[in-house]
Amino acid sequence: MRPYILAETNWKALQQERFDLAVLPWAATEAHNFHLPYATDIIEGDALAAESARIAWEQGAKVVVLPTIPFGVNTGQPDIYLDINLNPSTQLAILSDIATVLNRQGIRKLLVFNSHGGNNFKPLLRELGLKFPEMFISLSNWPSVVDKSAYFQEGGDHADEMETSLVLYLKPELVLDRSDWGTGRSKQHRIKAFSEGWAWAERKWSEISEDTGVGNPEFASREKGERFFKAVTEKMGLFLLELCKADLDDLYE
Repeated sequence: MRPYILAETNWKALQQERFDLAVLPWAATEAHNFHLPYATDIIEGDALAAESARIAWEQGAKVVVLPTIPFGVNTGQPDIYLDINLNPSTQLAILSDIATVLNRQGIRKLLVFNSHGGNNFKPLLRELGLKFPEMFISLSNWPSVVDKSAYFQEGGDHADEMETSLVLYLKPELVLDRSDWGTGRSKQHRIKAFSEGWAWAERKWSEISEDTGVGNPEFASREKGERFFKAVTEKMGLFLLELCKADLDDLYE
């Protein structure tokens, strides 16, 4: 039993326990190229949040990781078989219910541990901040914790070298043989502003990628995944520790 993982702890242990921070991993269930499992974002979110919490816990942080939400925003993939979509309004309702429980029970800090690029929590957290002014509700995106280019030679943002390396490290039995890997080649928008990133429109996934991947996984390896995993969780663990210790009445200097 890991006492900082809610799904593994028990009522007896919680009689004597109080937490300062709740971490909510939020993932998605969707295709990841030909070779990675539909649960890729879940596997990553589970493992990264748990290891980060362990690092913080062993330094005295009172942190608890809630069960991972397995479905995310997949509005750009309605025709990809069994990609499961939650609308942002549904996410807001779920977040509000969870925050209500935490607030009622005296846990004033909540971190949404985002594990899916299609989730956009900022506007939701702004709304929740008005509803729960006594709480500190924050957001992290683990792919941005460290510079990916220091660990991987190919870019991308979906089933790419980074994600393939992570799953090779965490769940290698769920990765297909390399002969089944797609190239992850994706099309760019014809309107230049969208490709440059200063304008935005949702990508229609089946029109930009033949294998659902965005980014070449060719050079992925278990070793790269392990190095990246350790770098992310070490930095994230210190962040969780700092969040636990933070005085909500004295956050700015």
